[in-house]
Amino acid sequence: MGYDSLLSVLNKAGVTTDSNEQVLLRGLVENDRKAIETIYRTNYSMIQTLVINNSGTSDDARDIFQEAIIVLYEKAKSGSFELHAQLKTYIYAVCRRLWLKKLQVNQRFAGDLANAPETIATEEDVDMYEHRTRDFELMEQALQHLGEPCKEILESYYLRKKNMTEIAKEFGYTNADNAKNQKYKCLMRLKKLFFGQYNNNNT
Repeated sequence: MGYDSLLSVLNKAGVTTDSNEQVLLRGLVENDRKAIETIYRTNYSMIQTLVINNSGTSDDARDIFQEAIIVLYEKAKSGSFELHAQLKTYIYAVCRRLWLKKLQVNQRFAGDLANAPETIATEEDVDMYEHRTRDFELMEQALQHLGEPCKEILESYYLRKKNMTEIAKEFGYTNADNAKNQKYKCLMRLKKLFFGQYNNNNT
């Protein structure tokens, strides 16, 4: 789609996860009952389905989910943990790994155990692909709402790889510095539109 470099710039310019999820993580670290209950309520059924559909029981699902919450707690408590995907995506990935390990220990995993890491990697690739596809869709929507000349300026620089001198000449700016200042303003407008849509899609 050609938006990789532009997405990279936006992701460095602001948080990539819903602020509400950051609040939940802080609540988990502080042992806030409401935050913990919210994490359970919004994610447990997904993990129960995962485990039961893969040779497990409701008790297994509860144990795996609790282990995942402990992992999440330790990560968040470290202070260096950055959540770059939706919280439910992270919890699902942790639970999947934990359940696979338990199946291996109990020898209930159907398939060649030697291929297990590859299986996980493939599933994670799918998660990453879906996540990036959604980001690209939001990027396209944000660009459409950005208007001209900002849309053309950003596409000229990030997609068509034109330098600022070329852009200044094309859009009638007196010099490259003026064009660069306009590009920065456009980027900030796009950032506001993109993350506004991102957070709206995660509520």
